[in-house]
Amino acid sequence: MENYKETNDLFFNMTELNLQNTQKIVKEALHGADDGELFLELSKSEGIAWDDGKLKLASYDTTQGFGLRAIMGETRGYAHSGSLNTNSLKKAAETVKAITTGRNVNFSVHPAKNSLPLYSKLNPVETTSFQEKVDLLGKIDRYLRAKDNRIKQVSCSISGSWQAVRIIRPDGFQAEDFRPMVRLNISVVVEQDGRRESGASGSGGRVMFDSWLNEEKWQSQADEALRLAVLGLDTIPAPAGEMEVVLGPGWPGVMLHEAVGHGLEGDFNRKGTSVFSGKIGEKVASKGVTVIDDGTIPDKRGSISIDDEGMQSRKNILIEDGILCGYMQDRQNARLMGVEATGNGRRENYASHVMPRMTNTFMANGEYEPEEIISSVKKGIYAVNFGGGQVDITSGKFVFSASEAYLIEDGKPTSPLKGATLIGNGPDAMNKISMIGNDLKLDNGVGTCGKEGQGVPVGVGQPTLKMNGITVGGTEAA
Repeated sequence: MENYKETNDLFFNMTELNLQNTQKIVKEALHGADDGELFLELSKSEGIAWDDGKLKLASYDTTQGFGLRAIMGETRGYAHSGSLNTNSLKKAAETVKAITTGRNVNFSVHPAKNSLPLYSKLNPVETTSFQEKVDLLGKIDRYLRAKDNRIKQVSCSISGSWQAVRIIRPDGFQAEDFRPMVRLNISVVVEQDGRRESGASGSGGRVMFDSWLNEEKWQSQADEALRLAVLGLDTIPAPAGEMEVVLGPGWPGVMLHEAVGHGLEGDFNRKGTSVFSGKIGEKVASKGVTVIDDGTIPDKRGSISIDDEGMQSRKNILIEDGILCGYMQDRQNARLMGVEATGNGRRENYASHVMPRMTNTFMANGEYEPEEIISSVKKGIYAVNFGGGQVDITSGKFVFSASEAYLIEDGKPTSPLKGATLIGNGPDAMNKISMIGNDLKLDNGVGTCGKEGQGVPVGVGQPTLKMNGITVGGTEAA
């Protein structure tokens, strides 16, 4: 039996709000505005953490609230409350009315009426018992400690959330979505001859916990965390200098997300602050480079059936064969730029305003076998995984730290490296791509993107690719 109720029940039969009165208040509040909507939200989340052989943390949270938005040109009026009642909504309406004109305005963008069935409506917090989740973490701890006596610490956590949203517009349009999310994190610390190293592995998506209870799945993730920790014991200092770099498939796409993706968001380009501003139709990357943002991939962490303005999620080609095709847009920036909204209007929660944001952003496949790409490098770096990174949207400059990297010598990966960082400029790096693999992979479902203090779940990905002349920061001269 499904454990959800339609959002009419959630927001109008179980709170002080009344649908008819709510629609009337929204219509009056946004009369004379260019655009706007009421965003209703109910969310539930749970987190369980295990450390030092025992349960360390268990949390459960339920939140609810609304955000009412009115837009006039570049101006935005926004009011929100954690109280779902008519009085709070009326006060919010008085606030956003301050920017409206009172004249009759036809909204220029009409959202789709049906959302795509990209994931289950069920609540993962309630579909798997608390004890089953605790038992899973205990199994992971015991499994790892039995595998290697060098292990000094095992930390693991499991979390789940469920978000129900309803969007109401003054023209009578309504849309709803139910968004599940789960994630499992495992980290290991090993010690050998006085040297300590750590490794971590994470996975998740818009799914239930069922698959993580499968022994094969959680054991493979635990093995990966241990592998990375043990690998660290054999690392040597990374060389420094300009050299050829091969990026592995999957999570290394986070560099594409940060160094290029943010620069393709509509607000930065409308304001002229992105390095990609005004370059539609121009060559911005090597031939063969195609970059896509796709919110319609089933069960993926960055997928959304509808965005937070009620627009249908969709697949958007941003760069095709090296040519810039378009930007990711919310409704406000799309209208001001005279283009279509692309289903990328997102917000962290009801208290947050909408911005154009990425969903699942990745580079499309090329024609080369991964082994062919690596074997083409006489001396360089093979970066398989990334840790942290920084990017400047205006200049496109980036710095990324590789959490797993190898030296390439005579076409073969050799010594694992410690302290390798990649330094460059996003558009410049895109034009240094010389070989693109045929092994496209999306990340395992762990990405969260930050922008203006808001975090939203995203996906990243790419095939193996080779970049010529990238600056590598390390501790040894190349």
